[in-house]
Amino acid sequence: MASIQPLMERNFLEYASYVIVDRAIPDLRDGMKPVQRRILATLHAMDDGRFHKVANVIGETMKLHPHGEASISDALVVLANKEYFIEKQGNFGNLVTGHPAAAPRYIECRLTDLARETLFHKKLTATRPSYDGRRQEPVVLPVKVPVVLMIGTEGIAVGMATRILPHNFCELLRGQVAILRGGKATLHPDFLQGGLMDASEYEDGMGRVRVRARLEIARDKKTITIREIPYSTTTESVIQSIEAAAQKGKLKVASIEDRTGEKVEIVLNLTRGTYADEVEPQLYAYTQCEVSIAPSPIVIDGDRPVEMPVSAMLERLTKQLREQVRAELELDLSELEDRRHFLTLEQLFIEQRVYQRIEKAKTADAVRKAVWDGMHEHRKLFVRPMVEEDVDRLLEIRIRRISAYDIERNRRDIAEVLASIKECQRKLRRLTDTAVAYLEGLLEKYGERWPRRTRVVSFEAVSKREVALQNLRLAYDPDSGFFGSAVRGAKFQLQVSEFDKILVVDAEGVYRITAPQEKLFVGKGVHVIERFDEEKGAVLTVLYRDEERYAWAKKVQIKGFIRDKAYRLVKEGSRVDRVILGESQRVVHLRYAPHKRQRLKEDVFDLRGLEVSGLSARGKRMGSKPVAGVSLEQPS
Repeated sequence: MASIQPLMERNFLEYASYVIVDRAIPDLRDGMKPVQRRILATLHAMDDGRFHKVANVIGETMKLHPHGEASISDALVVLANKEYFIEKQGNFGNLVTGHPAAAPRYIECRLTDLARETLFHKKLTATRPSYDGRRQEPVVLPVKVPVVLMIGTEGIAVGMATRILPHNFCELLRGQVAILRGGKATLHPDFLQGGLMDASEYEDGMGRVRVRARLEIARDKKTITIREIPYSTTTESVIQSIEAAAQKGKLKVASIEDRTGEKVEIVLNLTRGTYADEVEPQLYAYTQCEVSIAPSPIVIDGDRPVEMPVSAMLERLTKQLREQVRAELELDLSELEDRRHFLTLEQLFIEQRVYQRIEKAKTADAVRKAVWDGMHEHRKLFVRPMVEEDVDRLLEIRIRRISAYDIERNRRDIAEVLASIKECQRKLRRLTDTAVAYLEGLLEKYGERWPRRTRVVSFEAVSKREVALQNLRLAYDPDSGFFGSAVRGAKFQLQVSEFDKILVVDAEGVYRITAPQEKLFVGKGVHVIERFDEEKGAVLTVLYRDEERYAWAKKVQIKGFIRDKAYRLVKEGSRVDRVILGESQRVVHLRYAPHKRQRLKEDVFDLRGLEVSGLSARGKRMGSKPVAGVSLEQPS
């Protein structure tokens, strides 16, 4: 066993690391899990402007992805339904109804123009060998939008899970503009399903949000129509939750009609005598018309999982955008300098007739030497020193091009390149303004496509206790000693809700506080069964006789309790005569036990002066002798 343990520990650690980094948790830099990155890279490689069968895309992606077609198909459908990067054609399922997508051979997709513009740059993409070493796949995509916050993500790894909520495209880009200008961004989630959202406890992605369905109430207040549903629910799950609540008597709905087509439309017809004002809070309390969503923003940052607030993610991604813009400008500048360099060499090679020296050369080395020597004479006009590759390019110029060489055109080309170089240099000097202009250009071009769909509002939490129906009828059967909603009896009948608490005091002076139940044995001769107010508590006045038959009166106040725990009001062996709920304004009539030479046979005790005592106290003795009987009278 000692030799196996290190092996198991090492292998499990490797497996856990693989699942976390290479499968379930997205990379902060491009916001994608490996399967999503491979899908988009494959679509980019296949892109010719036309739609592709999803089955073909899956087949091509399998050359990069080692986990089979099912994982690719599911990930592609999810990514396409985010609407940002994959354009759909055919049945990709329905987010609001929960219906699945058609088979991959029946549906088609292609990259969106936003994806083409913001996700790819071949020359700035680092690659690595695929799982079988036959191809190269991107390490991360050189994205220029905050993908991880746009599309959101969910994933379960070993020992951790991530849940990042989607945010609005326009708000994210405006937030990046604010960060670039030295400000801060406040972000709230935005869901394709719409609905109403209270983000007061979002806490920068570290707290929670509450999302409600958007309800429409008819003028007669007898019909409620659900127009939008909360994120993470479907019309089917919402309807099931309403049916379950109605069957349990938590809300009164006569019928449910699902008229959902392109848009959500669930019509609730209320029962006679019931109005929307009463049912609306019950829908929020007992059904999926309101859900609470707790994000867990974990991403891969530097090859390890990190929990990071969404504002910190946006700041990091904004810095990354700035560096990406810098890298693209520097690459463009380098390419422009290369073009200017060669245009200058070409100009000198033709205008100074360096090419004519090649005619006298007899060998390849002599040809190259003729070019070197001829061009060296004009080295002061070079953009940078000439290298062997430049000689090769000059020798590749065809005679036709030399004979048709246009000097003016060459000079215009050089002037255009110089202008472009100056523009690149200007943008590099004002890099922040360049990044802001890029974001503003994206907003102008794509902003209208993605308006905010979830309305941010503030609403109070609905207390289930406050909106609960008093739909439980409880009764006590003194003959059997049972109490509950399934008991038929005429004594101690109560109409309560499922959240109420019941105070029960039995014949032996033992009390307990319990929840409503179908059938509970409380014994015969019960003194008190009453609804218990947890805020105010209850006052009990107990009249009892001890083992020596002396009569006692005791007033106690009940507040704190443990549900279903038995508490004794009097010492074991005592006889409880009466238990009075609340403050008593009555007088106790005492009949003393017969005794030789007894002169005082009766006495009275006024309960109005009785003070509250502790639960373990004996109380106040009501008479000076053993008592045979106790009765209550109204004070004179």
